[in-house]
Amino acid sequence: MRRILTLITILGLAPALSGCLVIGAAALATDVAVGTAGAAVRTTAAVGGAAIDVVTPGDDDDDHDHDHD
Repeated sequence: MRRILTLITILGLAPALSGCLVIGAAALATDVAVGTAGAAVRTTAAVGGAAIDVVTPGDDDDDHDHDHD
């Protein structure tokens, strides 16, 4: 009798747990999408920064870029 009550309880909770699984899967998919977009933005920023460094004369020390002694 106790096993039957446990089975009925599990079957009664199954729809509620199903909803939780759907919400969890949606949250996981959103997290992966946001992480991928963040990685793409960081990569684009790094490439853009490297391109700017190539075309900008001088080094990182802006105080002496115009001194031609």
